[in-house]
Amino acid sequence: MNKILEKKELCEKVHQFRIDAPRLVAKAKAGQFVILRKDEKGERIPMSIGGLDRKNGILTVVIQEVGKTSAAMNTMKAGDYFLDVVGPLGLPSHVEKFGNCICIGGGVGIPPIYPIAQALRDAGNHVTTIIGARTRGLLIFEKELGEASNRILISTDDGSYGTHGFVTTILKKLIDDGEKIDMVICVGPVPMMKAVVNTTREPKIKTFVSLNPIMVDGTGMCGACRVTVGGKTRFACVDGPDFDGHEVDFDEMTKRMKMYVAEEKISYDRFKADHNCRLEKQIEQLNK
Repeated sequence: MNKILEKKELCEKVHQFRIDAPRLVAKAKAGQFVILRKDEKGERIPMSIGGLDRKNGILTVVIQEVGKTSAAMNTMKAGDYFLDVVGPLGLPSHVEKFGNCICIGGGVGIPPIYPIAQALRDAGNHVTTIIGARTRGLLIFEKELGEASNRILISTDDGSYGTHGFVTTILKKLIDDGEKIDMVICVGPVPMMKAVVNTTREPKIKTFVSLNPIMVDGTGMCGACRVTVGGKTRFACVDGPDFDGHEVDFDEMTKRMKMYVAEEKISYDRFKADHNCRLEKQIEQLNK
């Protein structure tokens, strides 16, 4: 069991957890992930590593409420315990002295960019980080990434902060302006990663993406996380999560990720109804 040392709301339905996990943190590297389980009846879900405090043995993960399990986890508070925190899993991001590196994050794909940017900068690279969100209120980890990068650039879909547009709006301008880019790494929603890859394809810029398909065991046994990369089947949990973005079949991955949307919605709606009912009963008891 691993204790939650701190929980903080970053924006609507998105919470940051700092978890006591000294043995895991001692071995983990940028780009890897963990699997969390709330309790004995809980679902095992993969979560990217959003920070590694090696001095104090603290793991940071950021959880967005999108379904039953993430909603249940976001009801937890400091002092509670995760039954399982398994990891580090997956292969670390490839870090070497590339030169001019662009780290791109969108939504809850922003936190895992943080340790990657740190590692690339520590390796002697010049790191530019581009982060994007629908609106300013949903932007997270700006301060952390500003400190980890040589330069940080921001986009919002509605133009409420930074560049009006997408992360690819900024990336394309850098390319069009003639900036020499040696490597791009991107973490975020599948449509965003696909758009980044399409932007770097013609100029032939080395581009890595961190894939987040449906996953069960996280150790290569179940095959649920299979993706097609370069025409071959790969398991994101053990062969990734980072892959050459120009070789990923994003269309196939998108279809696979929609397989259980209907069932997920039913489960989430039931959880919310039950949770709200319990809250109403608690309020009634307090008012008596």
